[in-house]
Amino acid sequence: MRAFSLLRVALVTTIATLGCQSGGAPSGGAPSGGGSGDAPATFGFGQDATPAQIAALDIDVRPDGTGAPPGSGSVEEGGRVFAAKCAVCHGATGKEGPNDVLVGRDPREGFPFGATRGFRRTVGNYWPYATTLFDYINRTMPMTAPGSLTADEVYATAAYILYLNEIIPEDAVMNAQTLPAVMMPARDRFVPDNRTGGPEIR
Repeated sequence: MRAFSLLRVALVTTIATLGCQSGGAPSGGAPSGGGSGDAPATFGFGQDATPAQIAALDIDVRPDGTGAPPGSGSVEEGGRVFAAKCAVCHGATGKEGPNDVLVGRDPREGFPFGATRGFRRTVGNYWPYATTLFDYINRTMPMTAPGSLTADEVYATAAYILYLNEIIPEDAVMNAQTLPAVMMPARDRFVPDNRTGGPEIR
């Protein structure tokens, strides 16, 4: 019975694939609604995105700081935000979970992640850019209300996590200028992907 069921699924998948490749027409007939079978120029639904809609999604922050918004946050401020909105998922010190472990510098020598099991990838031992921390927090945190933090809260939370990872001092303040200047421990472990369609890569 199992072999028969698998064969039936394979046949249905093949028929559906052939239908899609032929413009969605049923076998032996024209597309529903008539016509020559060519795909229409437009399907008649949707609308162009407005500048405001594009701006709401165009919030990425690049490694060089491009896209970072105005604002700032200190380690001390970040500790308060973290305790109120992050600790429930990541633990009081970013190590306890139950969700991703954020804090940890081991291994401090080498970069064995591809060859050795057991090392947890954290902000402190794996992430190459501090701006990625801002971008991720800004888009997705806290889990119960993603995107609800202000820019100041995001800068502060990033500062606190960087401090817990022994990357910046306790009196540091993160903003659009200082955050991209942070040298992450794993920065030299990554290189830009310079492929242009062929096999070449640095």
